[in-house]
Amino acid sequence: MKNILVCGSIAYDSIMVFHDQFKNHILPDQIHNLNICFYVPDMKKNYGGTAGNIAYNLTLLKANALIMATHGEDFNEYQSWLEKQGLTLKYLTKIENSFTAQAFITTDMDDNQITAFHPGAMIHAHKNSIHDVTDPIDLAIISPDGKEAMIEHARDCFNKNIPFIFDPGQGLPMFDKTELHQFIEQANYISVNDYEGQLLCEKTNLSVDEIAAKVKAFIITKGSQGSDIYTNGEKISIDPIKIDQPVDPTGCGDAYRAGLIYGIAHNMDWQSTGRLASVMGAIKIKSEGGQNHQPKIDDIETLFGQKLS
Repeated sequence: MKNILVCGSIAYDSIMVFHDQFKNHILPDQIHNLNICFYVPDMKKNYGGTAGNIAYNLTLLKANALIMATHGEDFNEYQSWLEKQGLTLKYLTKIENSFTAQAFITTDMDDNQITAFHPGAMIHAHKNSIHDVTDPIDLAIISPDGKEAMIEHARDCFNKNIPFIFDPGQGLPMFDKTELHQFIEQANYISVNDYEGQLLCEKTNLSVDEIAAKVKAFIITKGSQGSDIYTNGEKISIDPIKIDQPVDPTGCGDAYRAGLIYGIAHNMDWQSTGRLASVMGAIKIKSEGGQNHQPKIDDIETLFGQKLS
């Protein structure tokens, strides 16, 4: 079985639903003087964080995910949940006198989101080191985490010849041009959404094709419009999986990345890899939160259209 090292955040997600559209309540000409309250009658606290979500989805695919992350003193409930999923937690580090990272996410009826994020223990993620990993690693993903940790983990994976996916996510604005160029030079794969892709191009002064030429694949997700995979000088378009009644987009990107990781680790062709990633995102969007969907492997294979090894 392939060993996947998942570096990123462990967090609690408080997800709230605003039964209207943000655009109906934000005055563009008053954006400099914003003072607004959204009434959110629906709220649920869920297990989340990029590393937690990606690893959870990998367990659904029967892959062996090893989480590298930091957490606070309020982690016991989340830890029990991860242990129930059969995940290996030996690369988690407890930070004393700290909260586990927490995200407060408000979603409107157009699936737009406003998020407030308290990093808590995550800012100490650099206390974890790739050099302390004793398991052989087939593939790693560097997902949003503490800035110093992301830089160190990418550097160490590169130096130890561990292939990895650079997944900057909402952490992308933390990095300057030089740092982003370094990530691009070190990474084997880069995965972003369409907004992050545009921002990455602007901050590095590189085009999509120029970035793609430096890695094995540059993956850009586009939500309900599917995704594009740039590899070997070509663009492979991945059709979205149509869902009649989407529930919550939170964690869909992490679910997509789990499918992406599985496909890469198992040497699947890019069309199949992209489709599996889309299948995982489509399954997730039918449930609230990042880890409440519970498909059987047969359900995944049926939607995917083929057996998984």
